[in-house]
Amino acid sequence: MIKAIFFDLDDTLYDQLEPFELAFRQTFENINVPISEIYTLSRQYSDRVFEKSESGEMTIQDMHMYRIKAALEDFSISITDEAAILFQKKYALNQGNIELDSRLAMLFEFLKKNRTKIGIITNGPKEHQYHKIKQLGLYKWFDRENILISSEIGIAKPNKKIFDLAKDENDSETYLYVGDSFENDVVGAKSAGWQTVWFNRRGNIKSNIEYQADYQVNDLDDLYSLITAIIR
Repeated sequence: MIKAIFFDLDDTLYDQLEPFELAFRQTFENINVPISEIYTLSRQYSDRVFEKSESGEMTIQDMHMYRIKAALEDFSISITDEAAILFQKKYALNQGNIELDSRLAMLFEFLKKNRTKIGIITNGPKEHQYHKIKQLGLYKWFDRENILISSEIGIAKPNKKIFDLAKDENDSETYLYVGDSFENDVVGAKSAGWQTVWFNRRGNIKSNIEYQADYQVNDLDDLYSLITAIIR
């Protein structure tokens, strides 16, 4: 029996590509490249230096500049630091307008009615992540004590310790984690003994053959159907 369900935030509880794509079109009107591929590359480059940005070895602004510049360089396109900063400002501004999909609201209502403990485990800067959580209206369903943000607690996914912290002490019951990143979410949660749902909305190929997700879904309809079936 599933005692609790925790969710990733970015690209799980909202579609991160939408604000990225809008910011890209607003900033780089004359650059004609497949934006979804730039987005995927940007996330990959972001993951490469995430630990440096968390430890302070690299500033958040330098990380932001690096990931978009490196992604575009893969298409032989160079941009200035100023252009990269402008893009990030528009990206952050657009993230301030994100909205929660009604299917997720229905899912959270279902879980609340069934008295299933729910929470969030997310990597990222504390203030930025809290702002998105508030913008999505998630405090209606999620208790503050069940929200774990890497920069606040000093541990980031895929380190199993962040998942251990989310569980009640000496709790041997089953926890389920839902996330879009195979490496950070599936591998991290599985290494901590959790069951996992890989929310693979981009149709990515898994990056680690040692681990297997318990479930895989590709859209919110399937996610709602799966979780309501598991909990019933």
